[in-house]
Amino acid sequence: MSETVVELPESLRSDLKEPLGSIYTDTDELLDAVGSSPLITVGDVVTYHVLEAGRTPTVAVADERTERAAVDETVARVVFGHDYDRELVVTNPPATLTADLLSALAEALNGDGRTLLVVDGEEDLAVLPAILAAPEGASVVYGQPGEGMVHVPVDRQSRERARDLLSQMDGDAAQLWSLLGVPA
Repeated sequence: MSETVVELPESLRSDLKEPLGSIYTDTDELLDAVGSSPLITVGDVVTYHVLEAGRTPTVAVADERTERAAVDETVARVVFGHDYDRELVVTNPPATLTADLLSALAEALNGDGRTLLVVDGEEDLAVLPAILAAPEGASVVYGQPGEGMVHVPVDRQSRERARDLLSQMDGDAAQLWSLLGVPA
């Protein structure tokens, strides 16, 4: 079991329901907006749609679940059967970010090739450290339940928003920044 670095307080849950970027329902339109920038997907269904459209994310974060239920067999087969350059498996309980997940995310973003980050637990909060640690100009895409796919271009504004939300979580923000390799 990996050490919990930060945990989502009840008071912050409603803030995280607001999309952090533009919502797309068409994968081709989404990928046009992403362009050739490095792409980080967080979520099995989003990753599935991106792979089915012919694009392999630089980093795909998946937990074999969608909206608290197991993903269907087709989604699992496409996401987990895809030929990534490497696969990292981490533990991350719901409503937390663990040292395991944060270290693996930083490693995947700083490495070569395409990485599947398999989360035993829940990957939802990985969106925030992904925005913070991804290179300038990258894109982070995640699912907004019942609405579509959210595209977050990584820039100063999106990083400030992610940092603000992360700093409001309970736990050790200094350790979080350190594990991601970002300035405190």
